Parts: sequence; C-alpha cells; structure tokens
Amino acid sequence: MTATKQKWSAEVTEHSNAMDLEEHVFESDDAKKIAASLKRSAEHSHRLKAEPFQSAMSMLNFYINRAGKNLPAARKKILEDAKDELRAAFGRPKED
Repeated sequence: MTATKQKWSAEVTEHSNAMDLEEHVFESDDAKKIAASLKRSAEHSHRLKAEPFQSAMSMLNFYINRAGKNLPAARKKILEDAKDELRAAFGRPKED
C-alpha cells in the first residue's frame, strides 16, 4: 500500500473543510475539555456543512474510528465519555 493511501485519514483531519480543531484536542484526559473544545470549534467555524452538534460529534466519531484497534481502552473510554459531555454541552439527551 502506498504512503498516500495509508495517510488519507491524517489528511482529512489536517485539512478537513468541516471545522478547524484546536491542536491536540483528542489528547486530553478530560472528557469535558474535549467536548468543550469541539463545541467551540464547531460554533466558530464558518465552513460547516451540518449543524454544529452534528459536525462536532462526527469529528469525534471519525477520530475514534480512525484509531480503531490501536486505541487503548482507557483512551477510548475518555473519548466515549466525551460524546456524553458533548451531548450535554449542546443540551441533547444522553444515549443509553
């Protein structure tokens, strides 16, 4: 496989037209901080194709899915918790 095909997801993250993310947003150990950062980014972006909540949640899901099996359980738990925090930040009901 060529380097270009292996790096497509990094390219999407770096140059996505969806929204501009704060640097290292997904590296935080605080789910609330991740959610707050995504919310800020979504609300301040003028390039969104969807509502801010949907764009922020999509970016979070994209990151989780991109990491796949390489994502340690503890990191995945933080990111999954960030989904609930993001829902709360936008006043959306928590999923069961």
